Amino acid sequence: MTKEVFQYDSYIKNHEAKVTRVEDGKILFLDETIFYPGGGGLEKDHGKIEGADVIDVKRDEGREIFHVLSSPLDVKEGDTVRCEIDWERRYRMMRLHTASHVMAAVALSKFNALVTGGNITPEQAKDDFSLESKDQINEIVSEANEIIKRGINVKVYFLPKEEAMKIPAIVKLAGRSPPDLPVWRIVEIEGIDIQADGGPHVRNTAEIGQIKLLKVENKGKNRKRVYYTV
Repeated sequence: MTKEVFQYDSYIKNHEAKVTRVEDGKILFLDETIFYPGGGGLEKDHGKIEGADVIDVKRDEGREIFHVLSSPLDVKEGDTVRCEIDWERRYRMMRLHTASHVMAAVALSKFNALVTGGNITPEQAKDDFSLESKDQINEIVSEANEIIKRGINVKVYFLPKEEAMKIPAIVKLAGRSPPDLPVWRIVEIEGIDIQADGGPHVRNTAEIGQIKLLKVENKGKNRKRVYYTV
């Protein structure tokens, strides 16, 4: 199984890995990867392997990560390859991802509101909240920005499923099932939020900057779609 380096350190931009499988020279399986394959509403990483553009990153049916290249490489099983992620893109999404956790925590604590769907690109985040009014969104953004300015540490650690399930609101997305894995990756913004999460995050909320509300759409009773950036 590929070691998912990004789960342990989201700040590694370049990495060497060994090829464990090659298909047509353009599909590579590696022993370790820094490329996030997407999921949880967060887009996948872009970058290069040995100079070839990585145009897709996916999981197969066994959850093994593979990398799809723009052009074939002359590599074989056992070869070492140099991997490089598009750091500017990754870091933007890390900032927005952690911002989305702060927003979700404030919405839950202030209005008992859940996130009912979402998506994060390098340009913006889009979240659906079970809220009644735009005024509530403005309050959430304002309070989230105050929290961010405090420079709170963001911790990442792993817990057995049985232990993680005891944490209140460990899964904050309405309708999402808990991860079907024996060990869960936990992302904790100290004193603010704790969630099961598999994606890259910043180490401190101060790195986020300021959340800027772009627009709010009404998507039905008690459902607001919120677009924001940092």
